[in-house]
Amino acid sequence: MSATSTPIHASPTGQAAPTVYRMLFAISIVHLLNDSLQSVIPALLPILEKNLALSFTQVGLILLVMNLTSSILQPVVGYLSDRKSRPFLPPLALLVSGLGMLALAFAGNYYLVLMAVACVGIGSAVFHPEASRFAHQASGVRRGLGQSIFQVGGNAGQALAPLMTILIFANLGQAGAQWFLWPAILASGVLLYVALWYRGQQRLKKAATDVAAYSHRKQRFIALGLLVLIVSVRSWMNAGFQSFYQFYLMYVKGVEYSHAQVVVFGFLMAGAIGTFLGGPLSDRFGKRNLLIISTLGAVPLTILTPYVSGIWVYPVLFLSGLIMLSSFSVTVVYAQELLPGRIGTVSGLITGLAFGMGGAGSLVFGSLADTFDLTFVITLCSLLPLIGVLGFFLPNDQTVRDWARS
Repeated sequence: MSATSTPIHASPTGQAAPTVYRMLFAISIVHLLNDSLQSVIPALLPILEKNLALSFTQVGLILLVMNLTSSILQPVVGYLSDRKSRPFLPPLALLVSGLGMLALAFAGNYYLVLMAVACVGIGSAVFHPEASRFAHQASGVRRGLGQSIFQVGGNAGQALAPLMTILIFANLGQAGAQWFLWPAILASGVLLYVALWYRGQQRLKKAATDVAAYSHRKQRFIALGLLVLIVSVRSWMNAGFQSFYQFYLMYVKGVEYSHAQVVVFGFLMAGAIGTFLGGPLSDRFGKRNLLIISTLGAVPLTILTPYVSGIWVYPVLFLSGLIMLSSFSVTVVYAQELLPGRIGTVSGLITGLAFGMGGAGSLVFGSLADTFDLTFVITLCSLLPLIGVLGFFLPNDQTVRDWARS
């Protein structure tokens, strides 16, 4: 079998590559730490809004800067990593994010906040594509499970934002961000350990195993573009709930600040649980099917979010996050099968560009909140999962496998 037709999961010896769980969990922990740094930004939004007297449009612009610096750069970094792996860049990237945290803690004006946020975004942009290659290598043939382990760390890190607000920023204020320099340093050290392992694996390879050419290119790219659109709109909803539902609960429903943070924490943590469960479920029901079920299946719950109050807010938001994000890791694996051998590029497109489009949604939502009101924004977010209808136009799993054999 030629190098260009060797399956991407083959080992240099021709046998199935083993799953290296210690590396998967190490990368997942770093993913948690990296995304917890990013979660500091939405966690600080209520404090920054008061300290700097920001409008909701300015709040949305902060999120846009964070997401654009990471989402625009990620496909570029991913493409370059596919051409030549640079395993020692991610440890440096986490240190850049840590410096951004330090600057954010002492930022006294709006423009310095934007610069600090951009540093965090750049660090994340460099981290994700190469880390996705680490996870792919460590997964062996169990790519769905490996991707779930890797992604659940990131989702759990994002879910920490409301808890950080309650435990850290409610007491220390904006200056509390300086303490997140230490998680960045820890993550950099763990990544250095993983990078050394990965470089050793690369040296053991006797031939390139990535697929350089594949059939049905037009159909693959059309499907990939449709997938990016679906994930982007899903990210808009996720960003809207994560960033503005707390304001909606406080200013419209009269919920206390700390209680609003607990609700958002439940939504995000449910998303992390759904991400972990999504891999095994996709093995049973298919990746495309799970994507459709997770988006459309969440609609009956999300449309209730503007109307529920009291104790009902907690289960509705929790179940919405659980169902909606159960296909998070699945979309990455599905995209990797659509574009085999382009692990970094696919990671940049799905976890970077598509997911980062939530930042653009945050700016739009902030502007709409200023123009109309928060109720309008939350109602709009509640309808976005209807984008799952487009999933019926994606090729099913068997078709993608047939493409690989033709």
